Amino acid sequence: MSEIAGHAATLARRHLAEHLPRRWTHVQAVAAKAARLGAELALERDDADLLCAAAWLHDIGYSPDIRDTGFHSLDGARWLLDQGLDYRLAALVAHHSCASYEADGRGLGAELRAEFDREQSAISDALWFADMTTGPDGQDFTAEERLAEIRERYGPDHLVTEFWKAAEQPLLEAIERTKRRLPPQPM
Repeated sequence: MSEIAGHAATLARRHLAEHLPRRWTHVQAVAAKAARLGAELALERDDADLLCAAAWLHDIGYSPDIRDTGFHSLDGARWLLDQGLDYRLAALVAHHSCASYEADGRGLGAELRAEFDREQSAISDALWFADMTTGPDGQDFTAEERLAEIRERYGPDHLVTEFWKAAEQPLLEAIERTKRRLPPQPM
């Protein structure tokens, strides 16, 4: 594991494992999937390391030690910058998995966009893929299964369920772009 990914894993463990063990299980599986994707997509070493670090840290804003606005993507990204971590890493965390849709629903969209640029790349798509094809207990899901699980967990009237109605198509497009970038798998 690279230095940046190792540091990210340590931070995630420190802030999630004890207080949010289910979230920690999810994060570990997302990071493992991201590491595999980095290799399968033949990303340059620095990009593969960045993808892996972002996967370790994508949900760190859920930590009670870090939570500020209640919007985990923005809280986590701001905290990462406060810790002296790379802006690009923080921006990937800020915008992971269609976060701008949830930010808008929470009245934080302008802040998110003002503070963090949204990267549109193989790395950001792969991060979304890793997150949104991994269940809360680390299980492999299709994106459609993951979206159904989220809707069931939060219920039909929750803000998270509402924002996914608008975010579903862009998310599925990112997932599809990642699938197209992967080499063909033998049958």
